Amino acid sequence: MKKIHHKVVFFIFMCLSPLILNAKYSDAMYEKDTISTSDGDLIISFIGHASLIFEFKNLTIHIDPVMQEGDYSKMPKADLIVITHEHSDHFDLTAIKHLTKKETKLIVTGECVHSTEYLSNAEILKNGDKTTYNGIRVEAVPAYNIKHKRHDGNPFHPKGSGNGYILTFGDKKVYIAGDTENIPEMKALTGIDIAFLPMNLPYTMTPEMVADAARTFKPKILYPYHYGNTNTRDLINLLKDNPETEIRIRDLK
Repeated sequence: MKKIHHKVVFFIFMCLSPLILNAKYSDAMYEKDTISTSDGDLIISFIGHASLIFEFKNLTIHIDPVMQEGDYSKMPKADLIVITHEHSDHFDLTAIKHLTKKETKLIVTGECVHSTEYLSNAEILKNGDKTTYNGIRVEAVPAYNIKHKRHDGNPFHPKGSGNGYILTFGDKKVYIAGDTENIPEMKALTGIDIAFLPMNLPYTMTPEMVADAARTFKPKILYPYHYGNTNTRDLINLLKDNPETEIRIRDLK
C-alpha cells in the first residue's frame, strides 16, 4: 500500500511540476514595477540587459527578447514585439519564434528584415516614423554613437541603422533608448515619464553621458539598462542633486 501511495504522489508531482515551474519562472524570477496611467496600470518586467516585458490592458509587449536573458519558450506569447536593432543581444529569432502567435505584430528596423525572410511581414520603422497598435502610440527615434567607435573608425551603431522607441500608454510616455549615446535628438525630447538609458562601455554611454542626458530632457523615472559591468552607483552620485528624476536600479546587466 505504501508503494502505491508513493507512486500516486510522484504522478501528481510530475503532472503539476511544469505548471509550478512556469508560474515561478514568470512571476518570481524577475522584478516587476507597476506604473499607474490614465488608462490603467502598466506592468514592467525586467528580464535582463535590454529585454523587457510591458503588460497593459491585457496586452503583452516584448522589447528586444533574447534567449541569453531568459527562456522565452516559457514566457507569455506576445501581442507586440519591438526590436531596436539587429545586434544579437537585442535581436534573436529563436526568442521571437517562441513568442509569436498568429496575431502577433512585429516592429523592427530595416537591418533586421534584411537578415532573414522570417520577418517579411513585420512593420519596418525608420527614425521619425510613427505607428499605433491597439491605442498604443509607437514612435521610432534615432539611436547612434558619436564618440564610441570600432578600431576601423566606424561607430558601433551608425546613425539611421537602429531605433529608440517612445511608447505612449495612456498619459505616460516611455522611452526605450536602444543602443545610443546622449545624442542631440535624445536631449531634445520632452514629456518623457519613464526612460531606459543604456550605460555599457564601449558600446553606449558612460554614467556621465547618461547623467547629462537626464539633466537635459528630465525623465520622471530613469532606469539605467544594458549596463554590463558599469557601476550604477556612479550614476546615482552624479544625479544626487537632481530631484526631478527618480533613479531606479533593476537587474538589467
